[in-house]
Amino acid sequence: MSRRSSKRKPMAEINVVPYIDVTFVLLIIFMITAPLVQTGVDVDLPQAVTAPVEQENEPPVIVSIDKQGRYYIDLGEREDQPVQPQDLLIRVAAVLRNKPQTQVYIRGDHSVDYGKVVTVMAALKNAGVPSVGLMTSPLEQ
Repeated sequence: MSRRSSKRKPMAEINVVPYIDVTFVLLIIFMITAPLVQTGVDVDLPQAVTAPVEQENEPPVIVSIDKQGRYYIDLGEREDQPVQPQDLLIRVAAVLRNKPQTQVYIRGDHSVDYGKVVTVMAALKNAGVPSVGLMTSPLEQ
């Protein structure tokens, strides 16, 4: 009978210390991996004095050409996917069939051969793109 009187009452509190530990570990992991996950094509844009273009609701299609002359395409959902020149026009034309008001921009590295940029522009025009924009970086003072 003495056992019943020394019985503990149930605790009504939640021990949150393990949850704080797990959250802290996850925070550290994300802080370390976030800079490593940032991807993109390293393109050194030419500088020019220009006004920013107004963005529509639809994300634009961006064709990038890096220093080595490789082509990349950014369709909005996945950024900077490597693409072959012959596949580039097919993918852009498919986007324009579904969304004809989509803007198309070329982001060419300043050291890439000018002929590559003009070739891509002409090919995009032949694929039915109404206007092609060239991306630049702001002029440094």
